[in-house]
Amino acid sequence: PAITFQKQATKDFVNSLPFKLTDAQKKSAWEIIQDLEKTEPMSRLLEGDVGSGKTLVAVMAMLNVALNKKQAALMVPTEILAEQHFKSLTKLLKDYNLKIEILTHSHKVSDPNAADIIIGTQALIQKTVKLNNLALVIVDEQHRFGVKQRQKLLDFTGQNEEIGKISETETAHFLSMTATPIPRSLALAIYGDLDLSIISEMPANRKKIITRIITEDKRSAAYDFIRKEIKNDHQAFVVCPLIDESDKLGVKSVKKEHEKLDKEIFPDLKVGLIHGKLKSKDKEAIMSEFLAGNIQILVSTSVIEVGVDVPNATLMIIEGAERFGLATLHQFRGRVGRSDFQSYCFLFPTNEEMTNPKTIERLEAMTKYSDGFSLAKIDLKLRGAGELYGFGQSGFPELQIASLFDYEAIKKAQAEAINLILSDPELNNYPLLKKKLGEWEEAIHLE
Repeated sequence: PAITFQKQATKDFVNSLPFKLTDAQKKSAWEIIQDLEKTEPMSRLLEGDVGSGKTLVAVMAMLNVALNKKQAALMVPTEILAEQHFKSLTKLLKDYNLKIEILTHSHKVSDPNAADIIIGTQALIQKTVKLNNLALVIVDEQHRFGVKQRQKLLDFTGQNEEIGKISETETAHFLSMTATPIPRSLALAIYGDLDLSIISEMPANRKKIITRIITEDKRSAAYDFIRKEIKNDHQAFVVCPLIDESDKLGVKSVKKEHEKLDKEIFPDLKVGLIHGKLKSKDKEAIMSEFLAGNIQILVSTSVIEVGVDVPNATLMIIEGAERFGLATLHQFRGRVGRSDFQSYCFLFPTNEEMTNPKTIERLEAMTKYSDGFSLAKIDLKLRGAGELYGFGQSGFPELQIASLFDYEAIKKAQAEAINLILSDPELNNYPLLKKKLGEWEEAIHLE
């Protein structure tokens, strides 16, 4: 469906915000709004670093859809994130008399079709949910959903055969968002069928997060610093790689770390614990307590990696830091520094890993670079292009390209591929290519 641009309402919305949009946000929002005006379905990837303001761009798109009397759906990987988006959207759009709903395992909606905007987890794409007026689907951190979920999502938007069509002839516009920085050249190679919008700048008042590697001999000094920050009414995250202790790996677990911090190190402070095995309502209760400032230190697994927004948290402590990839470490770090307070990220590697030069190089990159694009380049360099993304890691294919940063070469290859498809759509003259593409698509297309 063509979505008419609501110029005045969009201007009023932007003017009502307590801060100025960055130029990159404005440009991305305009690219999306122009796509929505067309009668062919948008297929776009919005890429922006942690905290660059992608959600606000998505809200502008959803507002335009709702004012056109159509539905917009936002799908996110976790309930914590769905609840956070629900609260922030309700607040941002309070003047517009829109019906905003949340649909997750714990939050049911009696009539999804009555909603103007619906936010949910993969509960949105269950067979029982039918949205008859759906014009826009936005997926946050799409790569965190499995291949089967992505297949269902295409069914849901109607971009897959006859399933989930809004009507016989219409499909929904589709916007995917990611904070995992993919160099433009690589995005073109992997997401050749998606248009790309990049938010390349951060909001003006953000201070650079000070990142330090903390060795065991400096641990007690780091604890003193943490205590001082908390005495100044700030809060801290402590992230551990595991839920339960594992003797084999010798890696810290959240349960043990929580016990140590709670009983021995900070007995006078309120230390909370959150991990993936907790029931949704328990996770929600703990997150609410942390947001309200009643919990001062939150010990967590990687469930807090994506999108959680606690402006008062200024400390991110990562135990067993060498066990996480650079992109994940950068995501963790992005949980702090979300206000104008100075924030800090402390990386605690295990002792024996500090003799490994590759580990040191990786962790030192975190102390030198604050933007995800630079870190993505270093990640590629350290891993080598041949093993860039295995299926095990996130479903990306293993890519072997002469240089992943040769944007011009990849662009030429894409243009060549388009010409080939236009002149021979069935690839009848290229049987080997057709066979290879078939195998590749079967395994990977849904990335």
